[in-house]
This record gives sequence, structure tokens and C-alpha cells, in this order.
Amino acid sequence: MDGLRSALRALLPRPCPGCAQPLGSAAGLCRACCAGLHPRLERHSMLSNAVTPHLVVLGEHKAVLRRAARELKYSGHRDLAAVLGQAIASGVPSEWKLRAVSAVPMSGIRQRQRHFNHAEVLARQVAAELGLPYQESLKRTRHTTQQAKLSGEARLSNLIGAFAAQSSGLMVSGKITQTLLLVDDVMTTGATLKACRDALAESGVNQVFYAVITR
Repeated sequence: MDGLRSALRALLPRPCPGCAQPLGSAAGLCRACCAGLHPRLERHSMLSNAVTPHLVVLGEHKAVLRRAARELKYSGHRDLAAVLGQAIASGVPSEWKLRAVSAVPMSGIRQRQRHFNHAEVLARQVAAELGLPYQESLKRTRHTTQQAKLSGEARLSNLIGAFAAQSSGLMVSGKITQTLLLVDDVMTTGATLKACRDALAESGVNQVFYAVITR
């Protein structure tokens, strides 16, 4: 069935997921939608007490970006990762002095359902654009209810003990990565990124920065 879907996608013209106009020779998003990708730096009190920005985001979860994030996540259009990853990477400050890039991991059950981890595909593209290694620094220790179905404190409690750092994925040049960029698709309350950061901090990572498509 997956092979048939892939064959049909290759044969049928695909509209731009951002504006529904024909993609033509463009990949991922049409040229007009690509021109509207402007990364910005923000801060989030749940993720850091520092006054300096520590989050790269392409925009709010609406319009073009919302549709593009959904297409990448649920429809398997990996070419979107190249476009979005390039835009995200262009907004990462050199002052962060990053050593590696990692992604929010997906549970085994969910990854088997979707056949790939969209956050990892995006993170690998960001890493390639920045000339940094991609590291599998985290793993899911248990399957959790989808965060989108929860609200408020339930999001935090849902993720208690859900992530653990992988020591083999924290090493760069024989040493624990001290400064890491963590990539995900969408940030709502920041609970998922915070849970990942806490797991990384317990394993010796000093500084975590973040990058998402939408907030």
C-alpha cells in the first residue's frame, strides 16, 4: 500500500502545501511560500531563565507553516524538511557555539505507525546546513498520550520519565556534548522540550538551545 501511494504521488502533480498553488519545479514549498520563511529568535520561561533568546522559530502555528508542518508529520513529504530545515538553520546564531544537533525522539509504536520520525528528518537537515553532527542523544522510555490531546499540567505529568539521554549519542570528539540544539516540529507549552532538556541535563549537557517550525 505504501508503495502504491508513493507511485501515485510521483505521477500526480502535487500542489504546494502552503498555498495549494502548483509546485512546478519547486520542491517542498513554492517559491512564494519559501520567500515568506523568516526565522526569528525568542525565549520561553519554561525552557530557560536567561534573558537572551534560546529558541529559533519560523512563526506561529497557522496558515502556511501549520499546513507545512502537518504535511511533513502526517503525509511523509520529506522534501519539506529540506526547505524548513534550511530556513531554521539560517536563523541559528553563531554565538550559541553549538556542538551537535538532536531531535525529540518518537515512541516505537508511533514511529512504526508513521514509518519515520519527522523531527529527526528535520533535525538532520538542520545539522547538515550548520555543518554539525546529528546525534541521537535521547530515547523514549515509554509510550505516552499525544500532547495535542492534553492541556495544562496534564502535558507535564504525561511526560514524567518519558525521556532518557543516550550516553553514546552525547559524545563529540570523545567528550560529552556541552552545547546542543534540540529540534522538534511544533511547540505549544514547551513541556516536551523541557522534559528532553531535563534528561539531557542529568547526563551532563550544560546548555540546550531549541528550534521548531511553529510555536
